[in-house]
Amino acid sequence: MTRRHLLALDEGTTSARAIVFDDEGTVVATAQREFGQSFPQPGWVEHDPEEIAKTQLGVAKEALASARLTPRDVAAIGITNQRETAVVWERATGRPIHPAIVWQDRRTADECDRLRAEGLEPLVRERTGLVIDAYFPATKIAWILDRVKGARARAERGELAFGTIDSWLLWRLSEGRLHATDATNASRTLLYDIGKGSFDEDLLRAFRVPRALLPEVRGSAERLCECAVGTGLDGIAVAGVAGDQQAALFGQLCFAPGESKNTYGTGCFLLSHTGGKPVASRHGLLATVASRIGGRTAYALEGSVFVAGAIVQWLRDGLGLVESSSEIEALASSVEDSGGVVLVPALTGLGAPHWDPYARGAILGLTRGTTAAHVARAALEGIAFQVADLFDAMRADVGKTIAELRVDGGAARNDLLMQFQADLLGVDVVRPEVTETTALGAAYLAGLGISMWREPRDLASRRREARRFSPRRSADETAARRERWRDAVERAKGWEKKGGNAS
Repeated sequence: MTRRHLLALDEGTTSARAIVFDDEGTVVATAQREFGQSFPQPGWVEHDPEEIAKTQLGVAKEALASARLTPRDVAAIGITNQRETAVVWERATGRPIHPAIVWQDRRTADECDRLRAEGLEPLVRERTGLVIDAYFPATKIAWILDRVKGARARAERGELAFGTIDSWLLWRLSEGRLHATDATNASRTLLYDIGKGSFDEDLLRAFRVPRALLPEVRGSAERLCECAVGTGLDGIAVAGVAGDQQAALFGQLCFAPGESKNTYGTGCFLLSHTGGKPVASRHGLLATVASRIGGRTAYALEGSVFVAGAIVQWLRDGLGLVESSSEIEALASSVEDSGGVVLVPALTGLGAPHWDPYARGAILGLTRGTTAAHVARAALEGIAFQVADLFDAMRADVGKTIAELRVDGGAARNDLLMQFQADLLGVDVVRPEVTETTALGAAYLAGLGISMWREPRDLASRRREARRFSPRRSADETAARRERWRDAVERAKGWEKKGGNAS
């Protein structure tokens, strides 16, 4: 039979997903499993790379079985992944030498302070489009090499390999025959010159990362390898790779400058396409690679919120306010407003546009009348307020109106959150029929990689809108709510440096 199906491997921060799509972008089957989260110290977050690989392969086989397909029925695989998470492993054995240090991890914040104090930030900004922050892998790599016995010497001898999670999965799927990444993931390392399209020697020296560790940088849509026999995906070509947020931008079919999307996942990530040249942000955003297809690089501006959907997970697991995340909307909707409560979800610091690794979560405005429902509503509103801060910075940087915001991710299915988001932004919020656009983008890239489609614009007709949320609140009411939010954020900033004491 003709191979019409595409398999997306969507490796996220808390779970691994696999989705089978047909060539019209329709979901045929899906499988998902959560994997372990480790928090060795406050502000530290780790994953087991072996568990990630095992879980991702497991859901891939489960999705194919659910679709009643075999590897022979699948045209290609697309990989999309949690970005900035660092893995270092032995080339000879494929064994990780340390748990993966997750993008949320703040253990290298002091090292980042030191590098900024030494004046490295302007060079980093100019070449990478990023800021010096513990969010990115460069300082994580150095931390591993300095603390695992003999690792730095082994890295310099070429015995070790570094990769973000896409590289780790490519290595495992190819049984060690391919050590590669794509340009979108490379652009998030703090080591990659996004203008020249290569790793930068000056940055490698500054961050003390041996070049021998690094993967080859490939395109986002091209044949990379075939899955090895014994993986359960035997012989399927891997033909698309992109970091999760770039994949979502692609899945939302944002191909023209100004087209923007926000993904509501563990964190929130707002991206706006900027065309064929990177745009330097003046408002705390990041310039990043949107894709590299057919040798042509497209760019985007990005703002990152570290904790979004994760705050709902915390309400479930940490406070026990709900038994499942799906209950949060009903609980929050049971009250008309938050009762004056403001929740700043800075559990692992604040991302753009604040970039404060020492901020911590705060719940303000509690009274004797505060209920679990008020806290739940304040948590959802805290997600939307953070996105509104990003949206303001984005509009200022692009210098023109952003007509609408396309949304995706698990929390985008929450009608209460989406309506509040539209109210805060003052523009329409548009939810597509397929909210798992991260996986869809990976599938589209894989299809392009095997010439199922000739170029991205051939996909334009596949955009299907499910619901549009238009603003309802007055500008005065929104302005007052946002002013209260800004006051709360200022109180949460720098909390860790204060030693946990108010000042």
